[in-house]
Amino acid sequence: MSLPSRAAMTSELKLHLESVQGKAISSIRVSQGEMTVLAGRDSIAKLLEFLRDDSQCRFETLVDLCACDYPTEPERFEVVYHMLSMRLNQRIRVKVRTDEATPVPSVSGVFPVANWYEREAFDMYGVIFSGHPDLRRILTDYGFEGYPLRKDFPLTGRVQVRYDEAQKRVINEPVRLVQEYRNFDFLSPWEGMQAVIPGDEKAGEAKK
Repeated sequence: MSLPSRAAMTSELKLHLESVQGKAISSIRVSQGEMTVLAGRDSIAKLLEFLRDDSQCRFETLVDLCACDYPTEPERFEVVYHMLSMRLNQRIRVKVRTDEATPVPSVSGVFPVANWYEREAFDMYGVIFSGHPDLRRILTDYGFEGYPLRKDFPLTGRVQVRYDEAQKRVINEPVRLVQEYRNFDFLSPWEGMQAVIPGDEKAGEAKK
């Protein structure tokens, strides 16, 4: 008895989700063998719990949770959940949309690993996760203003906090984006040899 193909498994999963979780799902798209589900924001926690526990899903591993910024759209943020079923050897991508003011329900109660993922999305994009047990910044300094990965985040005019070894204390100073000198490696296969190699001048003489 032959095992079902990956395409057949994906098609069967799509039909299963549409029939059982149709109210929680806005759309399902399959491209290059990968399934992407656009879900309702308020239904995300229950949907992920279903994907984890249902016998035809078994997506028991939350591989990653991240955010994307589309500042020209009304709901500018997209929160993306990448899930893996090791039992069934399948992957699925779930997305929800939100704006700057509307919170997304936390899924840290469904997948504890989401705790720090959600804190990172909050720190970098300003996405708010309701019901999170400890929603605070995780990567930036204390007192940092703004959200660095937003497309409209300014590159100048900010203050950074660092420890000054000479003064033996923490100092605040303007952010400086200095272009360091780049030492080109002309023998690199990516950049190619640009200098004249000794002996090449003979090739030019031969053409004359």
